Amino acid sequence: MSWRDWMASALYDPGHGYYTCRIRTVGRRGDFATSATLGDALGRAVAAWVKEEWQRAGEKLSLIEMGPGDGSLHDGVLKALGWMGRRGVSSHLVEVSPVLRGVQQEKLRGRSRRTTWHGNMAAALAACGGRAVIFSNELADAFPATLLQWQDGVWQEVWLNIAANGAIVEELRECPAGLDSSATGLNCSEGQRIEVLHSWREWLQGWRPGWTAGAMLTVDYGGTPEEIYHRRPGGTARGYLHHQPLEAGELYAVTGRCDITVDVNFTDLRRWGEAAGLTTAEYLTQREFVSARTAVADAVHGEGNAGDAFRCLIQRPAA
Repeated sequence: MSWRDWMASALYDPGHGYYTCRIRTVGRRGDFATSATLGDALGRAVAAWVKEEWQRAGEKLSLIEMGPGDGSLHDGVLKALGWMGRRGVSSHLVEVSPVLRGVQQEKLRGRSRRTTWHGNMAAALAACGGRAVIFSNELADAFPATLLQWQDGVWQEVWLNIAANGAIVEELRECPAGLDSSATGLNCSEGQRIEVLHSWREWLQGWRPGWTAGAMLTVDYGGTPEEIYHRRPGGTARGYLHHQPLEAGELYAVTGRCDITVDVNFTDLRRWGEAAGLTTAEYLTQREFVSARTAVADAVHGEGNAGDAFRCLIQRPAA
């Protein structure tokens, strides 16, 4: 199978995938942590941004969080909005993991009366009448990536096969037709690997027609292709197991047992969004996003910390 299909199965296979079956939670007791599980600054900043978007729209639009992890960010946003801010607002969470949905429901137990879970974005948007403020934190990095390698003057796709001894081995095949990424224009050395999140583009195209008003905030680690792949000839694919990082070559032996992630090419996300009828309102670091909207940050968002490695992309449906 292709590397993309392997990543999709390793993470989301109904009977064996990491997110569907193996993950316990997110945070100190899980395999990895996020900014939202390490402090409340991001939640407060997202709440301030939500209020900005409500003011811009002239109404309190519904909230949709995609891939809510353990529910910490959603809980933090609702807390920061306050009772008056939450009044009259419906809250929607899009989660494909039965395990994480249970964790989120426990975390948000006291707020469940106006909170609804959905299995996909189309259902969540339908429940909101297509009008919503949408946000996600470390979602895009877990989308199945197409893995390419620069070989003999062309980009080739990495596929996986099973050797006679049962080991997973890689092979190169022709690059898929129609693959569109800003990273393929890089001046590369032989063997350079890049990841293309074309699955994000396909996913966005699937639900975008049902979204008519609001704004979307995408928070994740990454940047431009030049920033991502500088001095990283092997690409960015890696995993996390009990907070221990695993290199790309170590992932096959623990298929379905660990998180798999890649850096997000925000140049692609912006271009694909514009092709789908979205405008880019803001693109900045997470530290800049938080500091512009909160009086006090935290250790995560200090200069040179994770807040500088993460990017925040705000997009809106074109008028």
